[in-house]
Amino acid sequence: MEFRHLGRSGLKISEISYGNWLTHGSQVEEDAARACVHAALDEGITTFDTADVYAGTRAEEVLGRALKGQRREGLEIFTKVYWPTGPGQNDRGLSRKHIFESIHGSLRRLQTDYVDLYQAHRFDYSTPLEETLRAFDDLVRQGKVLYVGVSEWRANEIARALKIADEMGFDRIVSNQPQYSMLWRVIEGEVVPLCEKEGIGQIVWSPIAQGVLTGKYLPGQPPPQGSRATDDKGGADFVKRFLNDDVLTRVQQLKPIAADLGLTMAQLAVAWVLQNPNVSSAIVGASRPEQVRDNAKAAGVKLDADVLKRIDDVLGPVVERDPAKTVSPKTRP
Repeated sequence: MEFRHLGRSGLKISEISYGNWLTHGSQVEEDAARACVHAALDEGITTFDTADVYAGTRAEEVLGRALKGQRREGLEIFTKVYWPTGPGQNDRGLSRKHIFESIHGSLRRLQTDYVDLYQAHRFDYSTPLEETLRAFDDLVRQGKVLYVGVSEWRANEIARALKIADEMGFDRIVSNQPQYSMLWRVIEGEVVPLCEKEGIGQIVWSPIAQGVLTGKYLPGQPPPQGSRATDDKGGADFVKRFLNDDVLTRVQQLKPIAADLGLTMAQLAVAWVLQNPNVSSAIVGASRPEQVRDNAKAAGVKLDADVLKRIDDVLGPVVERDPAKTVSPKTRP
């Protein structure tokens, strides 16, 4: 496993992170989830990403139990706050009240005294940004949070937060967690240039485009049973944007490129996002330990300029680049 700094911070994290969105506490039984976490540890992965909302808070509980007994100082545990975790009006968003209540719930479920990174899971238009950043800063001062980050924020939102933090003496954001893959490059135009300038690293999710970049979805054929596209617990909503014959035909044309490099399609996809120097880590999820082991082999892989051009030539017009595709709800969900 290779390691990179999280942005310009002193924290080093594994190039491959293990994430448990849509798996732990939902799609995957706990024994299988524990086996995946232990496979990640065996592969040298030290960075684990979750969120309070995943599987209705159950994902944090499963991860906490799976990591129990591990040396805490050797791990980087990340979680998030924003989406609803209860029925009340204040069980959501980035108010001071919800942030404080959410972190205490997360720490209890994760069985830890602190998290290495606490992330605003979306931008909250219903809360003054100063209130959110002060609450985050207070948690840093209390030692419950070591670093703060965001997820799926636009460049102008990140810039506003940095300006307020500098003016008020708060800890600055060190990371952003966006969707990023060969097919979904919406951060490249605005977010990445700002983050490179400001020392913010990307912890990217869905580098395999919800499994589409493995090549298992074939043009003109129904999705395989048991795949993300047939999941009735939320997974299908994210993958369907890629399930058209033009995208799927072009993805099939990536197979010779992966074969020439001695990589699986998944390894090629994960390695591709890691070629971006602003990416600190790529999050992979898994329902089976062998998936973790396969994805972990993308760490340290270097793709030369000719390979990157071949990929661009194949995917061409199906790549999504519009920065406006990064969206937070206008009102709290």
